[in-house]
Amino acid sequence: MTKDELLALVREKDSEMTLYQKVRLTTLLAVPAIIAQFSFIAMQMIDAAMLGHLSTDEAAAVGLVSTTIWLFGGLNSAFAAGFSVQVAHRIGAGDVAGARGVIRQGLTSGLIFSMILVMIGLCISPYLPHWLGASEHICQLSTEYFSIFCCGMPLIVINSLGAGSLRCSGNIKTPSMLMVMMCVLDIVFNYIFIFQCGMGTAGAAYGTMLSYFITMTCMIYQMTIVDKNLRFAQDTESSYRPTIKILKKAGRIGAPIGLERGMMCSAMVMISSIIAPLGSVAIAANTFGINVESLCYMPGHGIADAATTLVGQSKGAERRDLMHSFAWIAMAMGVAIMAFMGLLMWIFAPEMMGLITPDQNVITLGTEVLRIEAWAEPGFAAAIIATSVFVGAGKTLIPSIMNFGSIWVVRVSLAMAMAPAYGLKGVWLAMAIELCFRGLIMTLRMCTRGWSYIKDRSERLSVIG
Repeated sequence: MTKDELLALVREKDSEMTLYQKVRLTTLLAVPAIIAQFSFIAMQMIDAAMLGHLSTDEAAAVGLVSTTIWLFGGLNSAFAAGFSVQVAHRIGAGDVAGARGVIRQGLTSGLIFSMILVMIGLCISPYLPHWLGASEHICQLSTEYFSIFCCGMPLIVINSLGAGSLRCSGNIKTPSMLMVMMCVLDIVFNYIFIFQCGMGTAGAAYGTMLSYFITMTCMIYQMTIVDKNLRFAQDTESSYRPTIKILKKAGRIGAPIGLERGMMCSAMVMISSIIAPLGSVAIAANTFGINVESLCYMPGHGIADAATTLVGQSKGAERRDLMHSFAWIAMAMGVAIMAFMGLLMWIFAPEMMGLITPDQNVITLGTEVLRIEAWAEPGFAAAIIATSVFVGAGKTLIPSIMNFGSIWVVRVSLAMAMAPAYGLKGVWLAMAIELCFRGLIMTLRMCTRGWSYIKDRSERLSVIG
C-alpha cells in the first residue's frame, strides 16, 4: 500500500492496521525526514569547515552565539508546532478546510511573531558576546553574525510553519526535499560569500539567509498552490485574521514548548559562558563536536517528525490504540538507529573532526568529548522521540517541565562542578549524564496513558472549532 493509502487507514475509525503496515507507514514518513535532517547537518558541518579553515577565532565567534541562535530557533519551532499540530488534528478528523484556515492564521501570526524576535535580537546583539565573556575580536565577529541572523527571522519562521504544516498533513517528502535544496544552496552561497567575496563570518550569515529566502518561497508555493490538501484555491472564502480559539490552542501547545526551549537554551548559554573562559580551542572543539554529534541524532529527529504526524492524525481520528502503537514503533526505531550512529561516532571521531578543522589541538579535544557523548545517544533518542510524541498528542506542558528541569538541575549543575577540574571534557560528561537521565524519565512518562487522553467528539469540536 502507498503512504496515502496507509494514512487513509489511520483516519478510518473502523479499519485495522497490521504491525507491518504501521512500521511501513512510519518508515515511509521517516525516511524523507531523515534525509532532510542529514542534509541540514551536512550544511552546518560544511559551514563550520569553511569558517574553520579561515581561522579558529572566526569559528569560535559563530560557536559563541550558536546557543542563542538555538534559543531563537526553539521559539520558532514552538510557534510552528502550535499551528502545525492543529493541522494534523484537523486532517485526522477529516476537516481539511479547517486545516487550511489554521495555516492562514499561522501565516499572519508568524509575521507578527518574527518581527518581535527581530527587534529583540537586534537590541541584544551588541552586548551578547560580551555577556558570554569572549575577547574583543571575537565579540565583533559574533555581533555581526548574530545581527544578520536576527534580520532573517521572518524567513525562518514562515519556512518552519510551511514545513511543519506540510509534514503534519502527511506530506513529508516535499518539505524534506526542499530542505535538501536549501542545504545545497547554503553551501554554494557560503562558498561565494566567504571565500570569493572575502566576507568571513558575515558571508556565512548572508549565504544562509539567502538560501532560507529561496526555500521559504518554494515552501509557501508548494503548500498554498500545489499540495492537494492544503492549496488555498479550494476555499471560496478565506480569512487571515487570527481567531481567539486557534490562538488559544496554539498557545496551549506552543507556549510550554517555547518556555522549555527558552529555558533550555538559556541553560546552554550558561554553559557557553562556562566554556568561553577555556579559550578558543575549547570553544571551537565544542562547536565542531556539536556539529559532528548532530549526525547521530538527526535520524532521531527525522523519526520524531514522523511520530508527530502519525500521533497527531491518530488523535484527530480519535484512535488511541494507534497513538500508542506509533509512539512505541517510533521509539524502538529511534533508539536502535541512534545507538548504531553512536557506535560509528565513537570509532570515527578523529576522522570526523579532521574533516572540519586542520587544527590538531581542536581535533584531539573534539575526539575526546565525542567519545564521551557516544554512550548517551540511546538515551538522547528516547528523549527526542518521546517529546515529539507528546507534541503530536498536544500534551506539551508536563514534558516541557521535565525537559527544563533535567537540563537545569542535572546538566548545568554538573557542568559547573566538573568544568574547573576537567575542562571541556567535564562539560560534555555532564551533558551525557543528563541526556541519559532525560531519556529515562521521558520513557517513563510515555508508559503512562494520560498523554493520550482523547475528549469525546462534541467536547473536542468545541475546543478546535
